[in-house]
Amino acid sequence: MKVVGIGLNKTGTTSLGECMVHWGLKHISCNQDAFNLWRDDTYTELLEWVANYDSFEDWPWPLIYKLIDDKFPGSKFILTRRKDAETWFESLCQHANRTGPTEYRKYIYGHEMPHEHKEEHIKLYLNHLESVREYFKDRPSDFLEVCWEDGDGWSALSSFLGFELPEVGFPHANKSPSRQEIDGACEIV
Repeated sequence: MKVVGIGLNKTGTTSLGECMVHWGLKHISCNQDAFNLWRDDTYTELLEWVANYDSFEDWPWPLIYKLIDDKFPGSKFILTRRKDAETWFESLCQHANRTGPTEYRKYIYGHEMPHEHKEEHIKLYLNHLESVREYFKDRPSDFLEVCWEDGDGWSALSSFLGFELPEVGFPHANKSPSRQEIDGACEIV
């Protein structure tokens, strides 16, 4: 069984990855080589990567969930999301302030930096959520949607995956600093 995180970045994907590692899955997160294969439409080789791991999150994995579903029947898909699109966009901007322009954002969102393109980014985010929900609408045993901010955590994941409920706190990995912790915090446009 493959466990695939299909939420866009800044939706709690790193926390999801920490959960997979806790359960002992061979996990891969954002990977430049894999992303380059996606960018270059080299899907056969990219799916060979998938064969070598148990769980996935971040780029390029949410972009190829349909291919993974087709090639690896019985896989489980987890859509991470934020409490609302505004919160997601603000987190994306804060992340961009820390990391600077990236190739990932250029190829996925159309812009290396999100700040001046709020409407486009939010539309893409909401379209991704809707597209995923529509794709899995008749397959509740293969699909779980979670929002850590709404209280989802170990219980939802362990029930969905059939894994033992951990007796440790839920990880909050890659947490963005608060506005007070950042000089020049993201200005929402």
